Amino acid sequence: MTSYKIAVLAGDGIGPEVVGMAVRVLKTISKKTGVGFEMEEAPVGGCACDATGNPLPEATLKLAKKSDAVLLGAVGGPKWEGLDYSVRPERALLGLRAELGLFANLRPAVVFSPLVEASTLKREVIEGIDLMVVRELTGDVYFGKPRGVEILPNGEKRGTNTMVYTTKEIERIAKVAFELARKRKKKLCSVDKANVLECTELWRFVVSQVHKNYADVLLSHMYVDNCAMQLIRNPKQFDVVVTTNLFGDILSDEAAMLTGSIGMLPSASLNEKSLGLYEPIHGSAPDIAGKNLANPIATILSVGMMLDYSFGLKNEAGLIKKAVENVLNKGLRTADIYTQGFQKVGTKEMGEAICKEL
Repeated sequence: MTSYKIAVLAGDGIGPEVVGMAVRVLKTISKKTGVGFEMEEAPVGGCACDATGNPLPEATLKLAKKSDAVLLGAVGGPKWEGLDYSVRPERALLGLRAELGLFANLRPAVVFSPLVEASTLKREVIEGIDLMVVRELTGDVYFGKPRGVEILPNGEKRGTNTMVYTTKEIERIAKVAFELARKRKKKLCSVDKANVLECTELWRFVVSQVHKNYADVLLSHMYVDNCAMQLIRNPKQFDVVVTTNLFGDILSDEAAMLTGSIGMLPSASLNEKSLGLYEPIHGSAPDIAGKNLANPIATILSVGMMLDYSFGLKNEAGLIKKAVENVLNKGLRTADIYTQGFQKVGTKEMGEAICKEL
């Protein structure tokens, strides 16, 4: 029997709740298909800070490195905001991305037909949306140097972050985006701010050079401010969008709200060997933690992406997506996607319903 090792890093806030449901889905898939999943838990983020003083303990990182995939919940919360920047829970995410070489972040935004009314936009604008944001994940201002806060001779403070990309970094993320576009509608939109930022002027040039190897894919370029507007005005014009770390962080969250809730969007962060970290794009939501209110669908769909991208189990991934859609068609809704006339359920009930559907 084929078996895969998964590092389970539930993290903080609602992380343990939504990851718990995703683990149940994996166990259900295993029982249904015979594929084995060996899952081992480890602390990360704020809970790891509390236990070890380090948001990414060495043992956690070691587990992640020796696993076939990583399932992550969420990290952070007000409890840890007073910590030094170097040991805040969010540093664990940056550490995992850097140490595992997770340079490609895939964030699909799909509007399930039963949830059209949950979006704040008109039906005709969002119905049928199926787009993919490809975000470069290990460069840009999040990793660029110099960085930090310094005190000037006059006593004033100055904060510095450096937006930086090399040709190689841009080439490899562009190739990922072109390959994805080639398997979809053969349309790729590269988003930058090349009119004022030299770093993204290079981005546009390199993406255009890589395009020469993908003549079957239609490439367009768009400034980030225009893209932000177009995602709301006419989102169906996009299929695959590739962009920088900073712009991708913002635009993918905007794309999430097209679907009705950020609680619906999964993500995959991949390295060059297909080792992946899979997580919902929402945060730890400490205000609703432990209240059985969180939407587990984004985390469950992240497991679906894991089966597809890291393990090559496309059929099993399809089963998960179909189970989610069937449950939504039956009228079950967590609070974030609830509209009048449907059945409001909690985290556990939604997860159990999806497992039952599987």
